[in-house]
Amino acid sequence: MRMLFCGDLVGRSGREVVLQHLPELRRRLRLDFVVVNGENAARGFGITRKICDDLFEAGADVITGGNHSWDQREALAFIDSEPRLLRPLNFPPGTPGRGLGLFNAGGRKVLVINAMGRLFMDPLDDPFRAIEEALARYRLGGSVDAIIVDFHAEATSEKMALGHALDGRVSLVVGTHTHVPTADAQILPGGTAYQTDAGMCGDYNSVIGMDKQVPIERFTRKLPTERLAVAQGPATLCGVFLETDDRTGLALRVEPIRLGGRLQEQLPA
Repeated sequence: MRMLFCGDLVGRSGREVVLQHLPELRRRLRLDFVVVNGENAARGFGITRKICDDLFEAGADVITGGNHSWDQREALAFIDSEPRLLRPLNFPPGTPGRGLGLFNAGGRKVLVINAMGRLFMDPLDDPFRAIEEALARYRLGGSVDAIIVDFHAEATSEKMALGHALDGRVSLVVGTHTHVPTADAQILPGGTAYQTDAGMCGDYNSVIGMDKQVPIERFTRKLPTERLAVAQGPATLCGVFLETDDRTGLALRVEPIRLGGRLQEQLPA
């Protein structure tokens, strides 16, 4: 299978670069499945129904979330009825929505798991245990053809630990949340593809997607400031391309993708 994971969409510019390029990427890379992290898609904080619909229409199969999943209150009203929109698996029991989903990709089954880290993040349930409990119900290369894990976490160490813990049992572990693409795309010894952070889809002439002035003032003056505003310049689509073995579900190839905006472009051949 050939799949694409797009990092955190940040605001209008992030949405527009994905909406602009995703249909062509699906054709050019012959993609079977696309996952997009959308937790910053609405003005940098949360997601709306309309944004979900626009992304699905453009070619996204699943939208994952993170610590901003509930910043747009309307998400609470529709997430239960939209199985393609996920939130972190390790939220407490009773939280609206779901943290994983099993999806059809041309007759093949793709399991997508969304989890959130705990180091320097909200004190949620243990993501390692939550994922282990989920994987006890599914077997890569058996009951499912591919498994993608979006680990929304701050600490590089926590992301890397999860990648190694799941090596050989999932197709891809990819980090989100820090908005900077890391240069460590690799296939781990057991066959799982890994990248510490996919980066954001947004304007990189910014402070992690936000207009520069307010963050600079917060760091230099330590005084109350106006609200953060999303940077509106040309955006870069950052993501991870994955190709898996149809027999085992393990990775054959993983490469970062960067398209448009300020960063040097990189596309799979």
